[in-house]
Amino acid sequence: MSLPLVFIVAVAKNGVIGGDNQLLWRLSGDLKRFKALTMGKPMIMGRKTFDSIGKPLPGRETIVVTRDRLWAREGVHVARDLDGAVAMADKLGQAMGASEVTVVGGAEIYRQLLPRAARVEWTEVDLAPAGDARFEPLDPREWRESAREAHFRNPEAKDEADYAFVTYQRITNGLAPR
Repeated sequence: MSLPLVFIVAVAKNGVIGGDNQLLWRLSGDLKRFKALTMGKPMIMGRKTFDSIGKPLPGRETIVVTRDRLWAREGVHVARDLDGAVAMADKLGQAMGASEVTVVGGAEIYRQLLPRAARVEWTEVDLAPAGDARFEPLDPREWRESAREAHFRNPEAKDEADYAFVTYQRITNGLAPR
């Protein structure tokens, strides 16, 4: 049995998730949640997302999807396509005793893997910045909100907006995610 795919994404009110390969806001609580949700699990990401982070994150197995046959980084697993990335993440996750595989971006990785996702851990950011990477709204016929936790901007933590942690579960009607 394959491990479920769980998306970790922060989305502005206008659907923007990034711009010029960068995060467009600072939310300390979101960074802490990202760490908690990904620790001890494999993370699938695209090369541009990896480049924006700059290094493999400790306590996780990083799988980077790239078509560039020469691309390699120390401490990073490389997959040439999404099927290979998912298979590799599942194998690594099983070996490390993880309960799930996390998908952490970018926009194209999210778009292509969404049909396989079981859950989305969404940070709803109360901003509407200009950006070139977007996450489309989830189809309410396929997803239901199962949890919501509101947070107000914390100036001491240098937060730049109010935000909410929202969990969406796939509506399966007894069927496994596609």
